[in-house]
Amino acid sequence: MKRGICLLLFISLIIACIPVNCSASQSEPQEKRIALTFDDGPHPRQTRQILDVLDKYGIKATFFVIGVNVRNYPGIIAEVQARGHELANHTTTHSHAKKLDSIALKNEIEACDQAIFEQTGKHSKLFRPPEGAMTESMRTVVKQLGYTSVFWTLDTRDWAHTPPDRISDYIIQNAKNGDIILMHDYIGANSPTVAALEGFLPILLEKGYTFVTAGELLSNSHQ
Repeated sequence: MKRGICLLLFISLIIACIPVNCSASQSEPQEKRIALTFDDGPHPRQTRQILDVLDKYGIKATFFVIGVNVRNYPGIIAEVQARGHELANHTTTHSHAKKLDSIALKNEIEACDQAIFEQTGKHSKLFRPPEGAMTESMRTVVKQLGYTSVFWTLDTRDWAHTPPDRISDYIIQNAKNGDIILMHDYIGANSPTVAALEGFLPILLEKGYTFVTAGELLSNSHQ
């Protein structure tokens, strides 16, 4: 009887000393990457305010710029570049792309690219059509020019002057890995964008999200 008890104790000690590998039963932590994008800028005041908030939280973003605004506010473009953010093409005049024929759309894209290049010395191959409107003929033009079209998965509706707290709540409740958030740095008076950023950025960072540029996010998804 004593031998049996001793044998059981011995076996129990051996089992207790064997390291348990739980990796098979537990999935690896999911990567949580999000791209923050801003359309229609640059704006002489709002863009700089957004840049300050992004700096505060150590976040890099993508700015889909309008060619005429690039030419009107070259100093702001220089700041966007100097602070390490990504610049991308949003046409030259923000004309509704569906109303443009192939030649006009090509001119809109190329003129915006030229404006960006003149200010930064760099070309961008990311394109977002105004209002996200895209037809098959437009896709053909964009592809021929060597661009990648970038849309979004979360629309903050800051352009509609949605209250900042509603924007923040929406993003916090719906954000997930791989999302592209749509915001604007050229809205007009009483823009809710900066206040909304202050609302949701620290929460998402606390939840373990990493903010990357649209280019980085898309590059990672294609690997």
